[in-house]
Amino acid sequence: MVTALPVIEHELHVSLNAVQWLTTGYTLIIGIVTPLSSNMYDKFTNRHVFLWTIGAFIIGTTIGCLATNFYSLLLARLIQAAASGMLMSFQMTTMISIYPIEKRGSILGLSSLVISTAPAIGPTLAGFILQVLPWRWLFISVLPFMMLVFIIGYFKLQNFSTPREIKIDYLSVFVSLIGSSLALGSLTVFELNLAAGWAMLVSGLIIIALFVHRQLHLTNPMLKVQIFKYSSFRLMTLVGIFAFMILLGTEQLIPIFTENVLGMGSFASGLILLPGAICNGLAASYIGRLYDQYGPKWLIITGGILMIVASYPLVTLSSHSSVVVLTIAYAVRMVGNAFVFSPALSEAFSALSQSENSHGTALNNTLRQVAGAVSVTMLVVISGIPQNPVAGIRLSMWITVILIFLMLITFGHYLSISKRR
Repeated sequence: MVTALPVIEHELHVSLNAVQWLTTGYTLIIGIVTPLSSNMYDKFTNRHVFLWTIGAFIIGTTIGCLATNFYSLLLARLIQAAASGMLMSFQMTTMISIYPIEKRGSILGLSSLVISTAPAIGPTLAGFILQVLPWRWLFISVLPFMMLVFIIGYFKLQNFSTPREIKIDYLSVFVSLIGSSLALGSLTVFELNLAAGWAMLVSGLIIIALFVHRQLHLTNPMLKVQIFKYSSFRLMTLVGIFAFMILLGTEQLIPIFTENVLGMGSFASGLILLPGAICNGLAASYIGRLYDQYGPKWLIITGGILMIVASYPLVTLSSHSSVVVLTIAYAVRMVGNAFVFSPALSEAFSALSQSENSHGTALNNTLRQVAGAVSVTMLVVISGIPQNPVAGIRLSMWITVILIFLMLITFGHYLSISKRR
């Protein structure tokens, strides 16, 4: 959808702030639905969870194939997101549970390959499709693959989990939905009405605080927030969040710049992202093994340095910027992101017990996805503040540089705590 946003913006006659909810809303719903995954993993068998989530994704994709206006298209994306949020946590919890801890870095390296690389390859594939076909083919082309996955899963996927009798706290689900929606929705409203934006943000944060308070007092919480007592989970999850915000934000801004400023087509814009996606995927699969051998310290520091070095061409963009330089800068930043993301993810789970893995996965994914949605919304809104679109993109790129430094400061704090121990 990243590459397709300018196309859909013009064809369906909606604003950029509205159309970006096809990606932001998707990420938000993933963040809202993901907390449920820990309960689903305990209450149902892995086979049931898998088939129901793939089935829901097929329904959302079918609606996208038939969408005739922006609102039906948004509905399709939100249904897809609900399925994706459940499936992502299911996949990570499963991999953590069935592999020994000494292989966790390698396994989560492969997991981060999917999390990081798939969204980066998507724009290039979408650009190619949009070059020759209408945007609905972004859904039509996905549908046969998802149906094939459902059929294979139905006949081949075996049960390896034992369901437990737990009661899902639907009040927690409702409170989580309202709080997250208000807090994130405020970022877009700020540009239209400052007072309403602040009211939504404060209300959302209060409701989220009530949600956390409720989880602390439930016997079977929707989300076991007590695991934040582990400094490794708390701080390394935050490092991963910053890395994910940088990844999604940069990925969103570059196609907007190349299409709206340089006048490039969606396919060419997608091709700019492709080398970075490939480099990220190759690096992620290898860095997981390095983490198993050497730990996170020098991997994350190296990644941060690479991301800072790659930032210079991004914060000095102009209408005459070289596409080659932009492509290289994005690729280097993506490699740096791979050096950070996989080790941070592995280190976050280092202190959790087997019974806490599903809650850790749900909480990690929830915070990361919501932060990703915040990043995309914030950067798109900031890029639209100056009258000059180039100045707006530059300003947003500077925000990603600030996020890199916050990521390194957080990791430095974690190292100092670990050293004192």
